Amino acid sequence: MSQLKIVGLTGGIGAGKSAAAQCFIAHGVRLVDTDSLAHELTLPGGAAIDAIRVRFGHEFLMPDGALNRKRMLKCVFSDPAAKFALEGILHPLIVQHVHAAIAVIEADPTYGVGYAIVAVPLLFEKMTFRGALWRTLVIDCPVSVQVARVQARSGLSADEVLRIVSAQLPRDIRLQLADDVITNAASLETLKLAVSKVHAHYLESVAD
Repeated sequence: MSQLKIVGLTGGIGAGKSAAAQCFIAHGVRLVDTDSLAHELTLPGGAAIDAIRVRFGHEFLMPDGALNRKRMLKCVFSDPAAKFALEGILHPLIVQHVHAAIAVIEADPTYGVGYAIVAVPLLFEKMTFRGALWRTLVIDCPVSVQVARVQARSGLSADEVLRIVSAQLPRDIRLQLADDVITNAASLETLKLAVSKVHAHYLESVAD
């Protein structure tokens, strides 16, 4: 990862990481999304499925062989040992796939942006990629906005969303650890403008 600069993108649930990532993609920036990788690894025949079956049992798989995400989410939310076990299965595979994806981008002679983004929800919690990153970028918003967004898309109660938020890294610590911050508490157009400014700054810094 020495040639291509890597920006680690993160933020709390409902902060708008995915929306921000799409804004960067619109500028031609390549994205490696660890959530998407985790999804691929747990599809039917995915590289994590056999280990999940051995550790958790067939009841945590769908009839087609994919991970039963709702059942697993409920399990790991209530059982720290199960969460640790699932992470032990997924994280090494995700790391391998991230490095492979970055190598592909780095080897592409048509890619001239100079940096790429790796989206990692637990970037600061795990610190897995920290040594490989050029910058860390946090997408931030007030907790009240997080709760409203997650409720709107999931149907969870406010208390359920707040429990998820409280299980994540505290907002103030995430902001302290960030190299760069984009506040995403308003409209999509406002987010697009903020991303454009950060993108321009990154391009200038990469060129120096």
